[in-house]
Parts: sequence; structure tokens; C-alpha cells
Amino acid sequence: VQLQASGGGLVLPGGSLRLSCEASGINLDYYTIGWLRQAPGKEREGVSCLSRSDDITYYADSVKGRFTISRDNAKNTVYLQMNSLKPEDTAVYYCAFLHQNGCNRYRDPKWYNHPKAYNYLGQGTQVTVSS
Repeated sequence: VQLQASGGGLVLPGGSLRLSCEASGINLDYYTIGWLRQAPGKEREGVSCLSRSDDITYYADSVKGRFTISRDNAKNTVYLQMNSLKPEDTAVYYCAFLHQNGCNRYRDPKWYNHPKAYNYLGQGTQVTVSS
């Protein structure tokens, strides 16, 4: 199984980026998908989640209204559209897949660094928001 994250980069405050995470070797139909991030010197945090059933979503308060999570199961790819970016969004972003339905492991901090929290965790892509 491989997860290939891309789309990160340097962007001005107020700008947009779309992160992608393409999975090979698994069928995303059976996975809850989500994104975590870790800023320098800070703890990892859950950013967003979309349940396997597509009827449950989660967004951290800090990104609500600015970020949108989506999936294209035909392409086995998940996306995070990030708009109105702020310097505090600067972090390494990780895609994470869970072979369960529901977003609790993306909203509860006790799971963020648990070695068995997610079935698959991507390698991370750097997002830097700076002028």
C-alpha cells in the first residue's frame, strides 16, 4: 500500500492550495479519510475527516468555512481544498485512512499520535503560508 500526498507549497496569506493524496493497493470505498497536520513545535492535530459512508464530516474549528475535504473513489484519491490560508495553517499535512466508519479518531486528540489510530498514514506534504 502506498499513499502519495502532493499539492503543498509556499502560498501568500489569503491564497489557496489543494492537497491530494492518491492511494494504491487499497480501495478507498471502504475507508474513512482524513487529514492531520503538525506545525513546528506543536502537537499533531486533526484537520478534517469524511466518513466511509460519506455522511459524517469533521472540520477543526480553526479551518471551518475555509477547508473542504472530498474524495474521488474512482481515482482512489482524496483532496483537501484550502482557501483563505493563514500563516497559522503552516504545517506538514498528512492524509490518514481508517478502515472504520466515523470521524472520532480525527476529532479526539488522544488518537493523533497513537500508533494504531489509522490503518494508513501518508508521508506528509509541507504547506507554508507566508508573505
